[in-house]
Amino acid sequence: MSGSRILALGHYQPAAVLTNDDLARMVDTSDEWIRSRVGIRTRHIADKTESVDVMATQAARHALENAGVRAEDVDYVLVATCTAEDRSPNIAARVAARLGLPSPAALDLNVACAGFTHALATADHAIRAGAARTAVVIGAEKLSDWTDWSDRSTCVLVGDGAGAAVLTAAEQPEIGPVVWGSVPEMSDAVRIEGRDGTFQQAGQTVFRWTTTALPRIAISVCERAGIDPAELAAIVPHQANLRIVEPLAQRIGAENAVIARDVVDSGNTSAASIPLALSKMVERGEIPSGGWVLLFGFGGGLSYAGQVVRCP
Repeated sequence: MSGSRILALGHYQPAAVLTNDDLARMVDTSDEWIRSRVGIRTRHIADKTESVDVMATQAARHALENAGVRAEDVDYVLVATCTAEDRSPNIAARVAARLGLPSPAALDLNVACAGFTHALATADHAIRAGAARTAVVIGAEKLSDWTDWSDRSTCVLVGDGAGAAVLTAAEQPEIGPVVWGSVPEMSDAVRIEGRDGTFQQAGQTVFRWTTTALPRIAISVCERAGIDPAELAAIVPHQANLRIVEPLAQRIGAENAVIARDVVDSGNTSAASIPLALSKMVERGEIPSGGWVLLFGFGGGLSYAGQVVRCP
């Protein structure tokens, strides 16, 4: 086998919804203020029983069911998260146990909001090298546990949830080469520091970087995959801010592509945002099966990773 492909996707979001009006009763903000700056309308917030591993397992189970893959056939589990409560065991091991997987390699990967695209590339590389055949790649976050709910600059952004993809070996690669990297001098632009730390970010710094550097890197992702941006069926960038997401298609010459706007209803779910948005779009039939989709994550580090994949 010369590559890998995505068989199916799945997602999970908590039932509890926090609106902008709810937040306006907690901090000095308003629905208009939030929508005008980041485009978010609502976000889902997990309860005490919905830990990161519980949400990750739900999304993985959904993806496995959609793929028609048995648990015993999975030999690799990767979970992208930056909100794990415990140092050990990792979330992937707990997901494997909850799913009843026999003996998979199970590891967590922390690149914050860029985690899922890094994990997807890592799984693709393992399958290409023959180290795995069927992988479950998950992005799962419970940012609400690491949020200062009195800080209006950050609490209006975050949401909880999980998304997952099932990958398998393929004769023809359907996951393109990854373009990844970081900006070390901006490594503290997004952070959760210390045992009792909360989510903090230099919002304007991140916004300036994404609006200037992101289009150029996104075009290089397409070039590495041998895909003209005009051929893209969809673009699913990290759902950080609608003002970052919406102009991207035009800036890279992909005016006909559907662009993910899940940030409006889900907020910023960090590593979960890309698979969560993609799974919903596929479920709603917004992306044609076989269409090329640009995925691009960016976040803490300041790290980024992107690839073009074929929609299952």
